[in-house]
Amino acid sequence: MAKLKIIRCKIQSGKIEPQSGPANTFEAVINPESYSHSFGLNYSGGKSSRRRSLSRSAATPRYSTPQPQELSFTIVLDGTGVVPDPKKQSVSDQITQLRRVAYDYDGNEHEPTPVKIIWGKGLKAFFGRLVRMKVDYTLFHPDGSALRAKVALSLIEAVTDKQEALQAKNRSPDLTHVVRVREGDTLPLLCYRVYNDATKYLEIARFNDLDGFRDLMPDTLLRFPPMR
Repeated sequence: MAKLKIIRCKIQSGKIEPQSGPANTFEAVINPESYSHSFGLNYSGGKSSRRRSLSRSAATPRYSTPQPQELSFTIVLDGTGVVPDPKKQSVSDQITQLRRVAYDYDGNEHEPTPVKIIWGKGLKAFFGRLVRMKVDYTLFHPDGSALRAKVALSLIEAVTDKQEALQAKNRSPDLTHVVRVREGDTLPLLCYRVYNDATKYLEIARFNDLDGFRDLMPDTLLRFPPMR
């Protein structure tokens, strides 16, 4: 039976590439009983918007972009010897390896690295970043060391800036641009970047149902339609 694997990755040339070698791979001895794979969509305006239009009393929802996919599952780590483990790792060793692959900070990248999740034919390749790792210890040796643990993992889809740009086709002047707001961005500044014209900020504010343009929240997705 195929085992679930979590493989440490690196970002190279704008792509997320799995790293080879046993030190970069965590393989579950006991597969999860189930997993949850979530999908969502972003809309501007409507009930989901915290902002109102500059010119309308009721905002109209408009499709913006897909939300990052989310993946969550729970694996059981066993150190009793009841479940055959070729590596004969203790629960502590397995947790250390899992942390090294998916959780620990990478000093070269200045952030935890993304990972690739694969599990047979059902979950062929999910690239994500660890959001939460919760360990519940359920069985202990008389000396106090853990013999069994449940590890709940939650991950969010990992996409590089280059991949995001390709998906949104931001380079095409004939299509709507989708821009993720960064810290310090203003609407006039973004208009200048997209259109080379900062004066279009009021039009973009109306298009995105914004009630203001000075205080943009980081990670907000804004749509910039074609303009002549």
